[in-house]
Order: sequence, then structure tokens, then C-alpha cells
Amino acid sequence: MGCCSARCTLVLLCCLQLITALERQGFDFLGYQWAPIMINFFHIIAVILGLFGIIQYRTRYVILYLLWTLLWVGWNVFVSCLYLDLGGLSKDSDVLTLGVSSHRSWWKDNGPGCQSDSPPSAVWHDQPNPELTTVVSCWLEYQYIEILHCIVQLLISLLAFVHTCYVISTFSDEDDGLNFIGDFHHPSKPHFFF
Repeated sequence: MGCCSARCTLVLLCCLQLITALERQGFDFLGYQWAPIMINFFHIIAVILGLFGIIQYRTRYVILYLLWTLLWVGWNVFVSCLYLDLGGLSKDSDVLTLGVSSHRSWWKDNGPGCQSDSPPSAVWHDQPNPELTTVVSCWLEYQYIEILHCIVQLLISLLAFVHTCYVISTFSDEDDGLNFIGDFHHPSKPHFFF
């Protein structure tokens, strides 16, 4: 097996997915967007299981990762449509916060080049709602940053999907050697208990 095999490439793509999902998870936590936080968490778990399956030749875990990748692609298409206000969806709805909080994307107020117009501190304390900061201008609107996150995830996921299909086809039925006790071994090699 060479360094540029499909299996090594898939491990690299999974690691890249983990890095980008953790980055996205951090910004979703900052924006209190609970639906993406939960979906990102499941994505991170599925990618870790997929990595385990790829490294240990566990077909079931790789198939689980493959199926999750399809759901992940669907989620990213949904989020992109939401931020583009397509199909009757609105970026101003409470879908991503699950109606629990009034927060929005962290990038809305903290995007690259955003200049905020905050009220004076004395006036701010007298207001019943402290969310009075308005953003005057940004280099890139927050919805496009969120869509860029989705596009990156979609590209990585589609590449990983193609590589996963190929890697599964290279696994043999004997590769999934999970002992009932929970110990992992290769079926063609003797297994001893000490």
C-alpha cells in the first residue's frame, strides 16, 4: 500500500473533516445555534467511527460513515438554502436556535471587517434588551460566511464519499474480524488469551 492509496487519502479527508467540523462547532457554540451544535456533534462522532473503521478495516463502521455522509450533505444543503432564503426558508427564523434563544450566527456581528455601531454605555444600561449593537458594514455578509462553511463541508464530504465507496469495495469479508469478547484481531492470524 502506497502513501497515495485511496485508504490513506480517505484518512486524510476524515481528519480534514474533523478539523473543519470542530471549527464550525466552536462558532456555532458562540452563536448559540443549538441545531447545528447537535448535528455537528453527531458528525464528529460519525467521522471518528469512520476513521476507526478505515484504519482497522471494519466494514460496518465505514458503511455507517458512508450513510452519515449522505445525511451530512443533506444538512449542509439545507443550511445553505436557509441562509440564501430559498424554498420558503428564512435566515431570520429560529430554526437553527430551536427557538430557545434569540441569538443568530456569531458571524453576524463579528464577521471580517464588521464595524459595529454600539450605543453609549449609559444609555445601554437603561434599555430592557442589551442586544442593541447594530452592524454598519462588513466585508462579507454573515450568511455568505455560513454558506462558505457549508460549501467546504460539501466538497470534503463528496470527495470522502467517492473514496469511501472505493475503499469499501477493496475490503474483503474477512477484514471485519471483531471478536465477541470485544478484542480486535485479524481472522487469519492466531489469537491467544494470556
